[in-house]
Amino acid sequence: KATVSVLYCPYPFLRNMKKDICSFSGLPIHPGHGIRYVPSMVVSTKPVLPFVTAKSISHFLRKRNPRKFSWTVSYRRTMKKGTQEEMQRRRARRSKKVSTRGVCGMEYETLQKKKAEKPADKSKARAAAAAELAARKQKAKKGGKK
Repeated sequence: KATVSVLYCPYPFLRNMKKDICSFSGLPIHPGHGIRYVPSMVVSTKPVLPFVTAKSISHFLRKRNPRKFSWTVSYRRTMKKGTQEEMQRRRARRSKKVSTRGVCGMEYETLQKKKAEKPADKSKARAAAAAELAARKQKAKKGGKK
């Protein structure tokens, strides 16, 4: 059975009272609360089934799967919600890897040099490349006319 922590209770006999567990949701049922269901058609191994609310008993009678409801304990267990490992995984996921490999056939050192270039140098190189291309086109034009 699941244990539920109680913050502070001035009466020690109340702390040790037995709490039932809901057959559908897995939530604790405090004394004096909940609904008890006795299946009359089928002989079961557990004759009395405790439920915390009418909502959980209605889902149980409709043969719903408790693992598909986000408010049940079984859902939280299957989806690994609220565990310490989840918090550690999130922290570890945030660490960023530094890539030291080439992209699209370009080596890492070449990429670093391109990143380090200043915008003025890039524009000068672009202008020089455009001028060289224009010169080639002019030469091709002259060669084609002859």
